[in-house]
Amino acid sequence: MSIFKKIKKALGWEIRTSKPEYDLNPIIYTQLKPFRLPLIMVQIIMMIGTLGYIFIDDFTILDAIYQTGITFTTVGFGEIAPISPQGRFFTITLIIFGFATFTLSTAVLIDAVVKGKLFDLYKERNMLYKIARLRRHFVIFYHNEYTLQLAKQFRDNHIPFVVVDPREDLEEIAKESGYPYYVKEEPYKEKAFLKAHLSSAKGAISLSKNISDNITLIASVRLYEKELGRNPFLIISNAETQNEKIRLQKLGADKVVATPSLMAKRVSAMAIRPDMENVLDEFLYKKDTPIDMEEAIVGEDSWVVNRQLQDLHLRDRLKVSVIGITEKNGKFIQMPKGTTIINANCKLLLVGSQKGIARAKRIVRLSKQPEDL
Repeated sequence: MSIFKKIKKALGWEIRTSKPEYDLNPIIYTQLKPFRLPLIMVQIIMMIGTLGYIFIDDFTILDAIYQTGITFTTVGFGEIAPISPQGRFFTITLIIFGFATFTLSTAVLIDAVVKGKLFDLYKERNMLYKIARLRRHFVIFYHNEYTLQLAKQFRDNHIPFVVVDPREDLEEIAKESGYPYYVKEEPYKEKAFLKAHLSSAKGAISLSKNISDNITLIASVRLYEKELGRNPFLIISNAETQNEKIRLQKLGADKVVATPSLMAKRVSAMAIRPDMENVLDEFLYKKDTPIDMEEAIVGEDSWVVNRQLQDLHLRDRLKVSVIGITEKNGKFIQMPKGTTIINANCKLLLVGSQKGIARAKRIVRLSKQPEDL
């Protein structure tokens, strides 16, 4: 790397160009093929007309090109210089061929616009370039009422997402539902993964009411993950029964929501503890909430391994509290003390502001203790 590139990288001057993983240009060029014949004919007639005026009436090259242009396009400006009878016969022939060429060109243009998909391809191409700029987004497969509610939550919490569905009217649905990014494609196909830029996504969410669709998608995403050789995707799916939930988890889903079971738990919680006024809705799910909850994974090379919890100073410096620790063996330590030893591959359950939790997770991932601690 040259010294100038190193300086640019250090100063953050490098501009990262994001291109779609699925290139639509070959398809667009195929749609433009019918225009080749009219363009070639225009070039040939212009060359013949220019040479004809030069040899027949001794026009200069510039005058010959100009006379050919106004004659070929039938604008009717007249003769820029006296033309011989042979030249006038040549002019009439040029007008006839020019009119025929423009008629053919107009027919080709109308046919390409009416029957072709040129405009749709350009719109899709623009959408793919927008999606290619996303990083750490979620790809939501299948549009339904679950997707509508999830999209609303994601927009409120500023989480980028792409909706993938094969419906022909997906563009109209996206406008009505507020989907900023969408891909009209069969969800389980690799083409859909490329268009949705799944390789740079944080995870995939399958919300089909048909369990076979969710099974196919989970398997396809896991295979694609192996092809990329990247860290595992976070795969979330839905199920209608507890049995379906178990099956999807065995097939590779990280999280599965059984809709009837989830609704029953929420209603039960409201009935048993009515004084809590839906704490989840008020804090964790509320837009721009001051309180958030996330897990921080402690890697084997993290500097916090074998340290006491109080050595992190999360509460003093970041206003973040550790309310639970899940050990590698699955044991959960509720409300750990400051003297609790942090082991490798455990998970810290953090509560605090989104900004504070993000900083705490960065500190935990470091291999060396920060100097300010």
